[in-house]
Amino acid sequence: MENPHSPISIPEASPKPYKKSFVTTLMEAASLRSPFKEDTSFTSHLKASEKKALQELKDKLMASYGPDGECTMWGIPLLAEDEKADVVLLKFLRARDFRVLDSFRMLEKCLAWRKEFKADSVGEEDLGFKELEGVVAYMHGYDREGHPVCYNAYGVFKDKDMYERIFGDEEKLNKFLRWRIQVLERGISLLHFKPGGINSIIQVTDLKDMPKRELGVASNQILSLFQDNYPEMVARKIFINVPWYFSVLYSMFGPFLTQRTKSKFVISREGHAAETLYKFIRPEDVPVQYGGLSRPNDLQKPASEFTVKGGEKVNIQIEGIEAGATITWDLVVGGWDLEYSAEFVPNKEDSYTIAVEKPRKLSPTEEAIRNSYTSKESGKLVLSVDNTSSRRKKVAAYRYTVRKSTLE
Repeated sequence: MENPHSPISIPEASPKPYKKSFVTTLMEAASLRSPFKEDTSFTSHLKASEKKALQELKDKLMASYGPDGECTMWGIPLLAEDEKADVVLLKFLRARDFRVLDSFRMLEKCLAWRKEFKADSVGEEDLGFKELEGVVAYMHGYDREGHPVCYNAYGVFKDKDMYERIFGDEEKLNKFLRWRIQVLERGISLLHFKPGGINSIIQVTDLKDMPKRELGVASNQILSLFQDNYPEMVARKIFINVPWYFSVLYSMFGPFLTQRTKSKFVISREGHAAETLYKFIRPEDVPVQYGGLSRPNDLQKPASEFTVKGGEKVNIQIEGIEAGATITWDLVVGGWDLEYSAEFVPNKEDSYTIAVEKPRKLSPTEEAIRNSYTSKESGKLVLSVDNTSSRRKKVAAYRYTVRKSTLE
């Protein structure tokens, strides 16, 4: 029996073919580069040379700190013979291609920096950046594999007053850097630190309206701090709303990155944030401002995903709505640029239909649809997504709740 809630595709006329722009081709080529594959951290999966390097690093740590020395990171005693310590040490080894001496020096510098910076306690501090929370850098949800996701957006700093207030002098800049480390430390507290577990986060960086020159110093310092003291903590770095001048920005921070770090990059040009993020994060976990369904203080009800082929119209039929019931729905299509409408169809044969939302064109920048309708009679709600004017397949998602009438 056909599922009454499943999308029904209605093929229509095929649209005209289009030519890709140079920028589109460039960005797609960058996105299709061989993706980074996260290591499992199982010591049984290591090569013989890698196992030897791990033991040598442990020996160097023991010789330097002694059996009773203070040598912990993220609450994990690095001299302990357990798998959590191995996970941390392997991050430093991989960051230096299993060169033991280089890994040991990096680890020593990181331990010294964490002690001086008081990194273990920064997560509990009130640094007074309320206006930046949930805007500039924040943890929000998880990707499809369970990695915590950190979003970064620096477009607010195009406002000169805001920029001066946050970066006006060295003291302000250092305080901001401390706050940015605080966000990262809170994300790291969500990690498992065990073989086969979730041992890294996802970074999503929104380049829309980001000042190109003004943030150069802050960006380089943040990248330097992260790469020197948080090796292998990022499984993937997704750049969204990438402008044409990205190559200029890349030339600024590119020299600070290792080739391994660059292999984790995913680049998405302006207007394609949602469809890019959907590849890695479920729509209900993507913030609404990036084309997802997740709104502040929302219940994370799972969504149903579907595709809308180019040249097709999809109707989503939600049946079984009783008289007096209120149905609330969310609907989003990655990149939109199509027509949407909603109507209620009563069960009574030969009855009229009610236009709940008249057909309207939705642009790529619009947020997810959220609406409600209270029926006066039993029937079904039909949500229509018309993609007949495009030849591009699009990913979409919807969810709904029905609240029955409380009246007798």
